[in-house]
Amino acid sequence: MTAIYTITLKNCAFFARHGVHDEEEFLGQRFFVDAELDVEQGTALIEDSIDDTVHYGVAFTEIEKIITGRRRYLIEALALEVATTLCSVFPQIRRAKISIRKPNAPVPGVLDHVEVTVEHFS
Repeated sequence: MTAIYTITLKNCAFFARHGVHDEEEFLGQRFFVDAELDVEQGTALIEDSIDDTVHYGVAFTEIEKIITGRRRYLIEALALEVATTLCSVFPQIRRAKISIRKPNAPVPGVLDHVEVTVEHFS
């Protein structure tokens, strides 16, 4: 019987320049990312081995490369790229749920943040 377990990276913060407005590219802002990764057990839990699991340090680095990389207009597209990349790097991931929060979204009012969540199944 195969089990699924979840690895979660919460509130990862990065400075980047995403958004449709010129000032978002010019000024940049902080983005916050949550990654919820459902992982097929394999032998990782039984053998207590990092070789058959998702190394969360590597996952963080992959997220950072994408978030701080090329500009995206939509955080939806950014979240999908994070999800598909993590599933490619770690084939034992069965579901990647990525949430990206943008606290300084240019909206005509007061809000805590805008958040987009994408789920990718592999």
